[in-house]
This record gives sequence, C-alpha cells and structure tokens, in this order.
Amino acid sequence: MKTFAFPPGYIDMQRFGLIDAILGRRSRRFFMGAEIPDGIFAYKSRHEAVPLSELEKLLVVMACGGNSSWHYMIYRAARYAPYLSNYACAAGGRTFPSSAGFHTSRTFFTDDEGVYLLDARDTPAFAERDEDGSLEPDVLLEVLQHHVRKLEDGRLILPPEVPYVEAHNTWVVNHPGTLLVIPVGDLAQHTLLNLCYMLQNGLVASDDINRKSIPGIEKFKDIVDVNNCWPLTFVEQMSLAELTAELSTSCYAGALTLQAMGLGGWMFNGIDPFSILGASGNPAVPGLRFRYDMDERWPYPNPTGLEGVMEGFCPPHYPDMRAAVEAICEKKFGPGGPFNPQTPGPWKNSAKVRSAAEVHTESFRECVAFQAQYIRDTFGKFPATTPSIFAVVYLQAHHLDLEFYDTFYKPGAYLSTHAQHMTRWHPEGD
Repeated sequence: MKTFAFPPGYIDMQRFGLIDAILGRRSRRFFMGAEIPDGIFAYKSRHEAVPLSELEKLLVVMACGGNSSWHYMIYRAARYAPYLSNYACAAGGRTFPSSAGFHTSRTFFTDDEGVYLLDARDTPAFAERDEDGSLEPDVLLEVLQHHVRKLEDGRLILPPEVPYVEAHNTWVVNHPGTLLVIPVGDLAQHTLLNLCYMLQNGLVASDDINRKSIPGIEKFKDIVDVNNCWPLTFVEQMSLAELTAELSTSCYAGALTLQAMGLGGWMFNGIDPFSILGASGNPAVPGLRFRYDMDERWPYPNPTGLEGVMEGFCPPHYPDMRAAVEAICEKKFGPGGPFNPQTPGPWKNSAKVRSAAEVHTESFRECVAFQAQYIRDTFGKFPATTPSIFAVVYLQAHHLDLEFYDTFYKPGAYLSTHAQHMTRWHPEGD
C-alpha cells in the first residue's frame, strides 16, 4: 500500500470548518480541460485535464463510503423490551447514516486508471476512537487502501452522451481527469430487512396490487396479527426512499469534503441508472456490468448483481428467498455480525451488549421468507415494483478551472480552498 507525503492542503482540509463547508457548498462543474461549446457560458479551458492525485481520490472516496469506527446500535423498542433492537446489518459505522443501521449500499468509483469498489460495507471498525471521540484521518486512510478493489482497467465505459448521460451533463460527466463516485444500493436486501423490521413490530405485508392478503399468511397468526398489514407498494416505496436517502447522504458527505479540499464537483442524478449498472441494452456500453433480467411484466430491466462483487439478496444469486433470509440472518448474528458476542465494539462490555438482541427464530425466518417468496413468485422478481439493485445519485470531483469563474462570475464564486488548491495540494506541480 502507498505511504503518502501529506501536502499542506491536507492540514488545511482538517482545519476547515463545518459551517464553512455547508455554506460554501455549491455545484462547481467547470473543470480544467472542460469546454462548453455554445450558449451564454461558451468557454474552452486553456488547461489540460489534471486527474486527482491518489491521495485526493482516496480522501473523496473515504468521505463518501469510508468506515467511521463502530455503529452504536438502536437501544430499545417497547414492543420487545428488554431485548436490544436487532435491525442493524453491519457492526461498523460509516461516514453517512442508513435507516435502522441496514447499510445496504456499496461504493464504486472510476477515474482514468480504472473502475474500483470500496469494499468496506461489512467491515469492523477501521480504528478505535480516541478518548476525546476523535479519529485520525491518516489512520483510516491507511486501512481504507486495503479495502479498495480494482475491477477493471480504464475509465468506466459510459459515453458522455444521450441516452446514457442526461443532455445537460454530456459536456462534464465522466470526462478525462474526473473522479466519479457511484454508490449502489441492494434494494432486495433493504426490502428484506424491512420485512424483518415489520414482523418484529407486529406487521406483515399485503398484496394491494392484486387487492388481497398474501395467501397462507394466516399460518403465522401465532407470532403476528396477520390482519395488521402494510401494503406491498408502500413497503417498497418506503424501502426505495430510505435507500435513496442512504445513497444521497453518502454523496453529500463527499460534496462537503470537496469544499474543504478545494476541489470542484457536485452531487447529481443526471446519469441513466440502468446504463451505469450495465442494463443499457447496448453491449458497447457495459457500465458496471451488473447482471440484469427482462420480463414482459416489467416496465424496465431489473439489475440483480455483479457476481463475486455485489450480489443482490434475491435469485439468481440465491436459490430462493428463504436462502436470502438465512444469509441476512448470518450477516446479523454470524461471525463479525452486529449481534454476535464475539464481535468487538465500543462498549465497556461489548459481548454483553451484542448478546442482548434476540436471534430471529425459525418461525420468524419462515414468515419473512414466506412473504418474500410470494412476492418473487407473483411478480417474477424481488422486490416486486422496484429494481433489485438501485443507483440514483452520484458525486463527481475534479480540479476547478478558476479562469472560467473569473470570466463569468463576480468575486466569491469559489472558496479560498479552491483558489489555493493547486499550490497547497500540488506544490511541485505534480
């Protein structure tokens, strides 16, 4: 792994204020090497594209998807007290929140050199906090390097043209010199975890699309009120909204970090989500190369996973939904899981805390799997109405062309960190 010589800009970044980052955040799109060929902002950069250094790249990626020591858990629910809430699916915390600690997304990224995965979703803490609660970024960065996996050489094959990229982004997205961060969510996993959450809180799903209860659900009346239902469409809409919040806050953490580092860029959703995953239908535009399926019942292709990299918690990556439920339980209660007493943690008696959650019983698992399998059998996919794998928001980072802003904007269009970036981060012109 690379040992970094930290430039002066690294110290500037650590001293940069949170309020300055929040108030200073803007979408700053025009990068060194860019061109807007026409219109009121027609301009061609005098500079060659300048890729981010390895340190800059990893710092942005760490902000978007890095580990921030241990997840602290959800403590109590009146319905099943005194047991500890067992919603979480990962023991480690990350730089952004996730509903009930589900953490069902992974962080992909691409630059001129390759396509990568930050494989840190299911890791334990990268480091323990100091007594004052702080973490050392350079320590986290050193560990993070071990969790970066190169998937292929060269920039992601996603041409900056319609229909793969929206028309207003073709001049700027995924061009040479830029870093594109792509959080990808497992919506199948997230929806399964919500079915677990519902059952633990006395709810089951109903099929409001076909206007009926799930046939046979009454056999679980000894563990749940089978008439206490949430409609399937609501469950899936809620899961989609929760996962979208996870992906968005991942990118927002990165966007704030851009201000502290003096990098240009912005968070956005102007890329076709199916094309970026690999479901464009054009073999020449493979995107991230996720497997996808088609069915006349569905309005769009359904990505399900990338073998050996990110496999959705649904068939064909599992033989059936019961197997997917068992895999969820293994993540929760098995080795390294948040509710395994052998997993370390931040508490004075971490084994006692992690043992305080109730392990999902056989009947609990069967009830969740029964609902999930009905959805899969009825609609041909899981979830029924949303993609199994989901991407919607991205972060791009690049070196800002200050001359563009000096030409068109009043003073104040960029921060002092942007003005000083090249001298503070690249003092020798590297």
